[in-house]
This record gives sequence, C-alpha cells and structure tokens, in this order.
Amino acid sequence: MTTPEPELVGRVRATGLIDGARPLVVMLSGGRDSVCLLDVAVRIAGADQVRALHVNYGLRDAESDEDEHSCVALCEQLGVRLVVEWTRRPDDAGNLQAWARDVRYAAGVRECAKDGALLAAAHTQSDQIETVLYRLATSPGRQALLGMPASSGSLVRPLLAAGVTREETTAWCRKHGRQWRDDRSNVDANFARVRVREELVPAFLAVDPRAEANIVRTVGLLRDEAEALDAVVAELLGPRRDRIGQERLAGFRRGSQDSCCAGSPRRRPARIARGRPAASTRSWLSPMERSMSAMVRG
Repeated sequence: MTTPEPELVGRVRATGLIDGARPLVVMLSGGRDSVCLLDVAVRIAGADQVRALHVNYGLRDAESDEDEHSCVALCEQLGVRLVVEWTRRPDDAGNLQAWARDVRYAAGVRECAKDGALLAAAHTQSDQIETVLYRLATSPGRQALLGMPASSGSLVRPLLAAGVTREETTAWCRKHGRQWRDDRSNVDANFARVRVREELVPAFLAVDPRAEANIVRTVGLLRDEAEALDAVVAELLGPRRDRIGQERLAGFRRGSQDSCCAGSPRRRPARIARGRPAASTRSWLSPMERSMSAMVRG
C-alpha cells in the first residue's frame, strides 16, 4: 500500500513549478523556508535532479561558517549536491540587503546556466504580504501592489505559488527533523522589512484577522488585471511595436470600440500617449508600458 504524500508536498507539486523534468537549483540560506523547500523539492523531483546553492557572505563571522556547515549537513542527509560560493562585501557596496540579494541571484544565474536548470527561491506567502506592505510604503504606483510573481523566466517560487506560510515551513521542519539556522538580521529592527514583519503586519491583523488573506487575494486580482491590460496593449500595438505611430496611440486614447476591453485600459494608455509620466511613478509601468512611453517621448 502506497503511503500518501504529505499535504504540503501535494500543494507544491500541484503548482507544476517542480516536476523533475528539468534540473532545479534551490537557493539554500539554511533558514527554515529554504530548508523546507529543498526537502520538498527532493521529494517531488528526486535528489538527482535537485542541487542546492549556498552563498557565504562572511557578514557574521563564525555564524556565517556555521550556516554553511548546517547546509552541508542537510544536503548530505538529503543526498543532494551543494554548491557554495564565498564572497565578501566591498566597501562601496551600498545597501547591505540589496548587495546580498544581487550577489545571490547572480550566483544562481551562473549555476543554472551550466545545464539550463530552474532557479528556486524559498519565498512564502508571508514574504509576499511583507513585500506588498513594504513596497506600498516606499514605492508609489501599481507595481508596488503586484508583489512577487510565482514564476518569472527561469526563476520559480514554489512555496509562494502553493500559498505556504512561514508558520507552515516551521512546522514542516520540526515534524521532519530538519534543522535550520536563524539569521539574527531577521529580528534586527534597523531593517525596514523587520519592522514591517514585527509591527505593521500585527497592526493589520489587529484591525481584521482576515488581513493577510485579503492582501494575498488582492495581489492575485491585481496581477490578473495587469496581465489582461498588458495583453490588450500588446495586441493593439501589434508585432512591429518599434514602428508604432502617434495616430494609433491617439486612437487608443480615444477609447476605440475595436477593443473588447476598451472600457478598462483607456485611462492609463492615454496618459502614456502624452509621454509625460511623472518620474516618481514610472516604476509601476509594465515593460510594455515603458516601451510605449519611451517610443512616444522619442
């Protein structure tokens, strides 16, 4: 008799982001989320198709080495290969977290290029909520509310796609005896993301216990609307977008009835057609919209 797989594994498998048909590189920090993701990925795709990538930034002296040793031990338990990259922060690196993120993803891209693997990040639904609230406070415009995509090119976020929370990754690791490491920067209130997690999220929950679910639902709806808008814009511009003329854009601005969705996307393309979006709001434009804006201004 076959033992049914754990419910969390089934949810991640159902996303289709891990299927075993393509190699997978899991970015492994040693924290509970990435430990959970690696364990689940091996259960779905098999140890031969999965490998882990750990970046030792050397930022916390002995603790950084202990994080690495923990990752080595986990990968030995799971029978997967571990790739470790060592780096040190240059004096002119600027924002610490941004630098670490850039280094991490650059290492992931290099590793995946070796065999066309997918790169898996261990972001959860909890991270999505914190990301949206942080961006809402710091970045005006639509992009702030779209959060992180479940997949983008070769980058996949299986736990996020499956709606897995940080509480669930903690429970998974405890249930299956997987040790993890806690990064003390995750509780350092000097970092804005920590203040969002420790102060802002609880404040939202105090207003309504459904706050987290409502935020996630809103992100999903806005992403659907953004995809529909981008598709309409792409269709109206046609395959030769580099030769689009002012006349066609002007027709779109008037709300041409040729489009089945003429009622909803009318206002934003009209503003783009004028070619004067405020500098502080250009970040929320989609790639297609930025292309439109650049062509008109040129």
